Amino acid sequence: MRRNRPVLRLLTAIVAVTPAMALAISGLTVSGLTVSGPVPARSDRDGPVLQTFPMTGGLRLASRTTGQTPHRGYAELPPRRTEPFSLVGVTWADPRAAGDGRIEVRTRTAGTDRWTPWQLLETDNPDASGGTEGSRGASDPLWVGPSDGVQARMAGRRLPDGLRVDLINPDTPAQEPDMREQVLERAAVQTGARNPKLPPRPVPRIVTRAGWGANEAIVKGTPSYTGGIEVVFVHHTASGNGYTCGQSASIVRGIEAYQVRSKGWNDIGYNFLVDKCGSIFEGRRGGVHRSVLGAHTLGFNNNASAIAVIGDFRATGVPSAARASVAQVAAYKLGAWGSPPAGRVSYVSGGSNKYPAGRTAILNRVSGHRDAGSTECPGNGLYAQLPSIRTLAGGAPIGLRYQELGGASAYAGKFYTRGLVRPLWTLSTPSRMMDRFEVWLDGRLFAAAPSGNRLSRLQLPAGEHTVAVKGVHLSGRTAITSARILADPAPPQFTTEPQVSLRTGSLTGNGVPVRLSWAAADDNGLRAVRVTGTGRGVLGPDTESFDAAATLGEAGAWTVTAADRAGNTTSASVTRTLAVVPEAGAQRTGTWRTLRDAGHLGSEAAVSANPGAALTWTVTGRSAALVAGRTATSGRVRMYLDGRDQGVVDLRSASARYRQAVWTRMWPESGTHTVKAVVETGSAMLDGLTYLR
Repeated sequence: MRRNRPVLRLLTAIVAVTPAMALAISGLTVSGLTVSGPVPARSDRDGPVLQTFPMTGGLRLASRTTGQTPHRGYAELPPRRTEPFSLVGVTWADPRAAGDGRIEVRTRTAGTDRWTPWQLLETDNPDASGGTEGSRGASDPLWVGPSDGVQARMAGRRLPDGLRVDLINPDTPAQEPDMREQVLERAAVQTGARNPKLPPRPVPRIVTRAGWGANEAIVKGTPSYTGGIEVVFVHHTASGNGYTCGQSASIVRGIEAYQVRSKGWNDIGYNFLVDKCGSIFEGRRGGVHRSVLGAHTLGFNNNASAIAVIGDFRATGVPSAARASVAQVAAYKLGAWGSPPAGRVSYVSGGSNKYPAGRTAILNRVSGHRDAGSTECPGNGLYAQLPSIRTLAGGAPIGLRYQELGGASAYAGKFYTRGLVRPLWTLSTPSRMMDRFEVWLDGRLFAAAPSGNRLSRLQLPAGEHTVAVKGVHLSGRTAITSARILADPAPPQFTTEPQVSLRTGSLTGNGVPVRLSWAAADDNGLRAVRVTGTGRGVLGPDTESFDAAATLGEAGAWTVTAADRAGNTTSASVTRTLAVVPEAGAQRTGTWRTLRDAGHLGSEAAVSANPGAALTWTVTGRSAALVAGRTATSGRVRMYLDGRDQGVVDLRSASARYRQAVWTRMWPESGTHTVKAVVETGSAMLDGLTYLR
């Protein structure tokens, strides 16, 4: 028992100082001395929102191992059972006072006898309330989760007067909150060529005060407003990181209750709060889009906004989701007043422990609390991330480019369209960091789209135009991508309609070589020509003929489609029937003999070696071809058309080739023509005459 005498003396001293507190000792374990078992846990919705317990002065016991002597200033709250709470802080009477001691608390998990280790409460410079009537100085609150017991201690050379422990139960029902995330939607897009309207500036996805269950009954005053936002201060709540994101709304309610009921402020001091999952919570009442005067950064609350990240970031940085949300809110607030988030500002202090009243501070537009006051806030981890937050908040849109120009096609570095263009763009910057997109036509604003949109629609008049998309960041910085587009609503024209003619070459089976020819033009250039029907092919823009085959005795049909660079097309068709007049159907002059062989057209050919011997055919059509055999002993024949000399055809060939179209002619119109073949030298082996009608 001797080893427990110091503890008993401590308890006796506590009871002697505060007799009423002796009743609070039951149900706790103190320094290994169990007074009684735990009390069954009560619902978090039981009990008051605020509980307060005064801290009393006393002597700290000397350490047997270190020989420490008692501090000159020491105050404590002995371990005690409480009503349910989740957030704890220590407050004192004078908001201007700042003690130099360490404040530590430990709490008991609700419904158990498990106590947490001692946890340090962060204390900054005197409160930003600056002596508001009824206000109190305070540590930052600490989120401890559902608890029903507390112990606190403070040691230092100077202790503020009126020390007390304040416990907050944020889940005591004051009103029924709608815990769903609420989004302030932007209006519909305004588009059109005449006086297009810009969409409203987008509001970040925010859990509104109604969404997190703000107790509006304790907020008595009306909001105050300042001038345009020149700087955003980043804080951390120093309330600990041992929370789930599902508890974030409770923490925000707890901070509101602590700052209003414990510290005596009119409302929560921060303009915005962000949890570690990136959820954004509306802070002080007055409108997220307005310059609401907060209570967050002593001497620097005018023309400023504050974002507090929920948690303690002295030793670690904030997660990427939270960092992105801080950047988004900073860009949203600063960009609305034309303040570049990546810039700096000269700010005349209203008075802090770092900058006396009237002194000018040169601040980053996105600054940490410590930049304006002597404080650890927002913690070394978060403070080290502020440069990257400024870059994200103040950067121009990155990687803006056209992903596609629907309705337009590229050719030789230029775009062509028939008129309707659907530009689709993309970029690397997240949509949440964008204000809007603007579509410009020939230097004039044509349409505006919200930050999540990536598609527009334009009907271009004929001619060459510049279509540009401007991305506007929340910071106000912009990026532009543009393209030259030639609008061409007129289709190509055929300067020569498609024609079919017989051509020289081998006849295969019943197939006879033919040539399809045409001429097409377009003011802005052709892209391609396509042939369909009896023959098929996709050809280049400069091609004006296509070799195919027609079948004897059958009608062949071909369609030529010319496409210009804009996608306009023109088509024309031609139909021809291929016929043959064999050698037996020709008028013979001179000596000829008939040679029968399956290799010849119609299995027969007329052969003559007599100079002057002739075969004459009369046909009605648009093209004709003489079919003959070629051998090493073949000679020459002279051709006549309608009595006019057409020159000589040499039939000699190193290897024998039969069923050859050796001479052709075509006419623009169908007509009756006479074709005559006269043996000039050597022998001639003629199969007949094919023609198109």
